[in-house]
Amino acid sequence: MASSFIPGLELSRRFYLEVVQPLLHAHFGNLPHTAARIGTGSEVLGFDTARSADHEWGPRLQLFLNREDAEQHSANLVSVLSNELPKTFSGYPTHFAPTENEHVRHMEVTDGPVFHRVEVTSLGRWCTGHLGFDPREAITTLDWLATPTQALAEFTAGAVYHDQTGELTRARAQLAWYPEQVWRYLLACQWQRISQEEAFVGRCGEVGNELGSAVVAARLVRDLMRLSLLMHRRYPPYSKWLGSAFARLPSAATLTPVLTAALAATTWHEREDHLATAYSALATLHNQLGLTEPLDPRTRPYHARPFQVLHAERFSRALLATIADPDLRDLPLTGAVDQFADNTDLLADRASTRTMTAVLATSKA
Repeated sequence: MASSFIPGLELSRRFYLEVVQPLLHAHFGNLPHTAARIGTGSEVLGFDTARSADHEWGPRLQLFLNREDAEQHSANLVSVLSNELPKTFSGYPTHFAPTENEHVRHMEVTDGPVFHRVEVTSLGRWCTGHLGFDPREAITTLDWLATPTQALAEFTAGAVYHDQTGELTRARAQLAWYPEQVWRYLLACQWQRISQEEAFVGRCGEVGNELGSAVVAARLVRDLMRLSLLMHRRYPPYSKWLGSAFARLPSAATLTPVLTAALAATTWHEREDHLATAYSALATLHNQLGLTEPLDPRTRPYHARPFQVLHAERFSRALLATIADPDLRDLPLTGAVDQFADNTDLLADRASTRTMTAVLATSKA
């Protein structure tokens, strides 16, 4: 095992340049290809540590060929790599094997072929499997809304080591961020989510349900973090890395202590005070974006009840009023798939996310 940790993207870069590319050239000449490390894996988002090396991590990458070359050469190329890759690279095994809990971990092998993680396929096939569509073709509103932000982050982050045709680079640029009209719609939906629960922190606490109040506060903190990422044009990752991604935002230095205090509070009054500070900070950021006319960022009572809220639906309505695209304007405020669904198995299933998103898109009363 390596004596010191090498970040996965750098390890894969060296692996491609020093081992995979020479083998490819030796057996297939100047075969046009793209080499990248995108898709699943903490290293793709830059969050890997030495702990990551215990499973599904190591010298690995994708090799994209055009469709005809993939059909003709992929099996032979996989076989060549299996038989000729070194057993280790930079101190890390190149052999991966499944474990009892369905993870795949790299481990040393002394004899026989290497079960490597160099994926050889066409870009179109990979994108359709990972995203649910091919971004080299026309991208629809359904494509944007049905694709989890984690998947969009995994495609646009990572690293490209060689892109002979430029296709992957262009496809990543197409998905670098939402079209502005879609972005406005998603921001409106995120503000709407907050508006639906912001009064419950106080209402739960008022009847002595501090646990319920804390649970609502935690949900609101998560929604505020996701809102912050959307406002900064960053795709929110899934729960394991949400806090890490949030910590990289310019506003994190101000918001992190406030949100942490809201989670640590033991009374609903304290939670409400800290959340009110966060609401106002994000309302101010909204005004700075200039997407709508400025809105009052101060909190106020929830109608006749003594709970401090932003009335976040004001921001949702203001954003909706700026949407000119009739297809978006007529959608229900359920938003993108990970604004209305929170099941890991569902979000990993592209057919299901597309079906559910399409059904909701036609369900506005």
